[in-house]
Amino acid sequence: MRKILLALVPVVTLMAGVASAQDSHTAKSHPAKAHKAAAATTEKKLYDRLGGKKAITAVVDEFVANVAADTRINSFFAATAGDKKRLAKFKGNMVNQICEGSGGPCKYKGKDMKTAHAGMGVQGQHFGALVEDLVKALDKFKVPEKEKGELLAILGPMQSDIVEAAPAAASAPATK
Repeated sequence: MRKILLALVPVVTLMAGVASAQDSHTAKSHPAKAHKAAAATTEKKLYDRLGGKKAITAVVDEFVANVAADTRINSFFAATAGDKKRLAKFKGNMVNQICEGSGGPCKYKGKDMKTAHAGMGVQGQHFGALVEDLVKALDKFKVPEKEKGELLAILGPMQSDIVEAAPAAASAPATK
């Protein structure tokens, strides 16, 4: 895989050089076309493509409702769900985390994921259920596949801080 990536570097560099030369020529001969081309290649931040804080808040609200209804994982959130103040703080932290991670102006001020989930016993299947609930919320709001993939790529690396190692199997008693 690394060899393939290294082999692609000169090709990508060459293509970038050709595109740059074409853009320079277009800018000189057709300034309006050059501006349009530049605008097309300058993509908005994920935060903006998601619809900003209002849209992120709507997705988080739906996501939390999905988790509350999901018997595979809702027990992890029982204490938070039962306390309106804690639930509001939890949702606010999630909104700010997604907002900041997607390039928005928010600042996440909650605990780091390792500290927040220490001792909870979250396993891989629980994390998978959580992701399914998030995808369900994103799908409800018709978030395009590209943006959904980018968001999941931002959140996915948190898995290693959230999921705990499975407890060691009990050793079998010695037989005679």
